[in-house]
Amino acid sequence: MTRREKIKAARDEFIEENGIIFLDDVSMNYPEKGNPAVKDVTLRINKGEFVFIVGDSGSGKSTLLKLLLREIVPTGGDVFVSGQNTRKLRHSQIPKFRRNLGVVFQDFRLLKDRNVYENVAFAQRIIEVPSREMRRNVPSILAMVGLAGKYKANVRKLSGGEQQRVALARALVNKPAILLADEPTGNLDPNNAWDIMDLLAEINEQGTTVVVVTHSPTIVNSMKKRVVTMKLGEIISDEQEGEYLNED
Repeated sequence: MTRREKIKAARDEFIEENGIIFLDDVSMNYPEKGNPAVKDVTLRINKGEFVFIVGDSGSGKSTLLKLLLREIVPTGGDVFVSGQNTRKLRHSQIPKFRRNLGVVFQDFRLLKDRNVYENVAFAQRIIEVPSREMRRNVPSILAMVGLAGKYKANVRKLSGGEQQRVALARALVNKPAILLADEPTGNLDPNNAWDIMDLLAEINEQGTTVVVVTHSPTIVNSMKKRVVTMKLGEIISDEQEGEYLNED
């Protein structure tokens, strides 16, 4: 068996047994930027893991999330998510692929002209969930994130912490296998930030794989989860109970 065949066999075994995310020697070059945004990254994440991705600005964290979402295709290597090679997805297959992914952003990205219920229900309408089922699912997920009593509220009148809870409910209502969170506490005060992280930990305990990009050493160092550190597009450390160490 050649080296390439051995790598493929190991990759296939990982995906078949318990792997949900596998980056295989992945690089991403943007011609206009010169240096690669991601360089020779190999990363394995098992089902049910909670993983922090940390690093300074420009380290490649955001590009990594875009690769997982299939917003971009790597210039080298392969990205496997839930057993699918994102490089081989046709454009028409991408919406269905993303149904297994919940995404939470720092800036919430809510529909400002709609209330809380409608923002969460929007995610269900996209995948054509029947109305009767939607009327069960949306209140249930709002109760989980502590917003059962605010389903009629316009999101513009909510606090930052409440808006992030709406965004989290929207990301979870379709029961994704993976939750990707890009700086989910970046615009929140410390109390609200911890509330969101507690919710993410609870979601993870229920079996959802959680990947969080963050700049917060306090949160990372307190939660004692797996920490993947990136620098200049490369993974420089990967520890099961790691710390976020700022480098001068």
